[in-house]
Amino acid sequence: MTEPKATRRNKEPKRAMTALQRRRLRVPRVGLHEQAAARLRTMIVRGELAPGQSLGEADLSDALGVSRTPLREALKQLASEGLVELRLNHSAVVAPFRRAELAELFEAVSGIERCAAELAALRMEPDDFERLAVLQDKIEWHHGRGELREYFQTNQQIHSAIVGFARNAVLKATHEALLARAERARFFALSVLGRWDESVREHQEILSALKRRDAARAGQILAHHVRRTGEIVAETLDAKTLDAKTLDAEADGAAAPEAPARPRGRKTRNVAP
Repeated sequence: MTEPKATRRNKEPKRAMTALQRRRLRVPRVGLHEQAAARLRTMIVRGELAPGQSLGEADLSDALGVSRTPLREALKQLASEGLVELRLNHSAVVAPFRRAELAELFEAVSGIERCAAELAALRMEPDDFERLAVLQDKIEWHHGRGELREYFQTNQQIHSAIVGFARNAVLKATHEALLARAERARFFALSVLGRWDESVREHQEILSALKRRDAARAGQILAHHVRRTGEIVAETLDAKTLDAKTLDAEADGAAAPEAPARPRGRKTRNVAP
């Protein structure tokens, strides 16, 4: 006697279970727009894409190896971070540095990091001090070898670590929302002659105050450290603006035609015809 054929109802549980297993095994993929945003963010922060530079979609799509749809999503994400400006019917541009915005940015960041340092001085654990000491050794090593990019990366780890040691989730989230804009200005400031040496000394003083659990002093030094970065950027921008105006004025003077020489000789009286 032949066995009855399996019915459709009997097969459904097996297919359902297989689909469920597949769903559990899937590894979530990082979106293309997030990868594109990460790459562009790094280029903007490190000055590889200059302030005010046009971001043509065709060129960027080709360079990043993504289509325009994820690229546009990436640009929207960077615009929300204050790194890119979107323009109607025009290509997006890298957000320029503006003096007023920088003043407000570093006023906010200095307040956040001052509060974080004060809390961290009271809440840091032995392992936290060891981690910060290792990072301090690293920035001094990179500074001594003239490795600006490596120094900058470690510098950012120190700032983020101190905020993390405050153990305040709201403070950390607020800091992270401003981090990309602050990083770009910090990298710009470190390239200014003399600021790099000054920055290393300030970091040494911050670590010393934290080890003493001197909350007031740690907050004061870190706040000054952050504000000083903003001042350096603003001063450099003012100097560049002044240089540009001087060059324009010199160019205008060189291009101006000379006034025709007035002929010399005996004055004559005008005579009516």
